[in-house]
Amino acid sequence: MKTSIPIKLFFAITLGLTVPTPGVVHGQPKLDTLGIAAITPTASLAQTVAKLNKSLSMGRVVESLDSQLLDRFNATRKFQLVAVSDLKELVKKQDLQHSGNYDANDPMLAALFKLAGTKYYVVSSVDDFADFSETATFAGTGKSATKRFIRLSVVAKIFETSTGKVRETANFQHNIKDISEERAYSVKDGILSDELLVTISREMAEKIAVRIADVLNPVRMVGDKIDKQITINRGDGSGVEMDQIWHVFALGKELKDPDTGEVLGRQEVMVGKVKISNITPRLSTAEILEDTGIAEGAILRLPPARKLPTP
Repeated sequence: MKTSIPIKLFFAITLGLTVPTPGVVHGQPKLDTLGIAAITPTASLAQTVAKLNKSLSMGRVVESLDSQLLDRFNATRKFQLVAVSDLKELVKKQDLQHSGNYDANDPMLAALFKLAGTKYYVVSSVDDFADFSETATFAGTGKSATKRFIRLSVVAKIFETSTGKVRETANFQHNIKDISEERAYSVKDGILSDELLVTISREMAEKIAVRIADVLNPVRMVGDKIDKQITINRGDGSGVEMDQIWHVFALGKELKDPDTGEVLGRQEVMVGKVKISNITPRLSTAEILEDTGIAEGAILRLPPARKLPTP
């Protein structure tokens, strides 16, 4: 039987787990509060990984991803964060699921985040993981090299706390590999270094945080054009890199689905291209490469990554 949320749990969420975003001071506009649920593997994946004796490896990735995701969201400087990495235990106490996992669509989950004062919350689950290595011995030299490969896939869902409805979903895939002779992944006491596990967690966390920040707070031009330069509202740690080429879009009218009346977004017309030329903690400067109507308030998007042809 489900019970009401204890007073102690309420204070644990609202007081003990809130992480202020740097730079938020009195008098500045209040940032949206974002709740981050603990990351869990799907039940079927957990079973598969256990059969392959890789549960420890995946567990380290999940634990690292929990903390890395909080750090990457904090680096965007777009949210007031509610860190709920231990939400599995909180939900477990509420008898939602004895396994410690939780249903992202359960209204109690939304209630927990609502009590914490969040506007949105993110639920991420690992739906694919692989970690394997191959060792090659070079004849005549007695030397060997170990190549390790790690594959990770995460599904992230953004929920609106007030309704519990899904705002956006995204699937992220990432893989990483290296050879022991080239980096610090050498075998020591029969165990490969965990450096790769941390690396893939950090890179995956950045992908997720940047994408969700862009969905809830798109990259925008701020201020006026000065000669051939513009300023955007993203800085260091938010996915912006030197010499990146960004497409610039002017916003048109709001678009609605004619059948459901659901707001789908706004019209976007490409009006230029810019290249990042300087990055500061909160802002970045970009050089205008093409301009057919760039103006304050325009939004920017990275062009889709080009897929290389299959050899």
